[in-house]
Amino acid sequence: MSKVVIVTGTSTGLGISISVKAAQAGHKVYATMRNLKKRDALDAAATAAGVALDVLPLDVQDTASINTAVDAVIQKEGCIDLLINNAGAGYVRTTEQASEEDIDWVMDVNFRGVVRCTKAVLPHMRQQRSGHILTVSSVGGLVGQPFNEIYCAAKFAVEGYMEALATYVTAPFGIHFSVVEPGGISTEFAANVLEHVQQTGGMLEDEYLPILQKYIGGAQNRQAGSDIYQTPDEVADVMMTCINADEPPIRMRTSKWAEDFASLKTGLDPDGQQQRARVIQEFLS
Repeated sequence: MSKVVIVTGTSTGLGISISVKAAQAGHKVYATMRNLKKRDALDAAATAAGVALDVLPLDVQDTASINTAVDAVIQKEGCIDLLINNAGAGYVRTTEQASEEDIDWVMDVNFRGVVRCTKAVLPHMRQQRSGHILTVSSVGGLVGQPFNEIYCAAKFAVEGYMEALATYVTAPFGIHFSVVEPGGISTEFAANVLEHVQQTGGMLEDEYLPILQKYIGGAQNRQAGSDIYQTPDEVADVMMTCINADEPPIRMRTSKWAEDFASLKTGLDPDGQQQRARVIQEFLS
């Protein structure tokens, strides 16, 4: 069945792939991005795939922008069946090096942006008694990693937010919540992280530097020849599986590497459904 879909962060990488694949599956896709001047790659991918996408401006850091986009979709389509929270930004700094401004920015884009978009679509989904909110998280939302503590904190927050919503919104209103947890994705994401490091003072000469150099060197080696990194299309294929599920999982990893890496935390309850049932039994039965 065709769905009305809003996707955030579609100027590059995964946002482009999932928008195109959803349109190929017959869904009506509204691909959104902060700056429409960066839509060329999206338009080229849509043309190559032979699909049509509606492109709207949406800045996840601006509530008015989000509401305007959501209202435009509702006015045209009358409903929103699926929100894909894809927009995000990485960050590599130690806690001691991180400025208050950078911490606010990381949390705002990766966590509060998800909350803003979710809040904007929930009343419409609740009214129609159906919907699905799928959020791109990371294995960093399950497992803390070196020099990524601020980013991981934002993704941990996203995971807790979605888990909590699933305990009391899904059953009465038919709205499902899912997070997908990739390992690495071979896109501009990692390059943008390193670029941000350079723009904010580069690698600082302190006691953390040799550890950071080991981390960055290892990351470059892993990207060159391991199974950690997936293509955007590979991750988008897993997301389509989640979208098409009759009972979408609360969480799912997107590769064997991600599954293995997080297995100590997810082994007893890989999709999160048992934990949700336990919470509902404890607090709402």
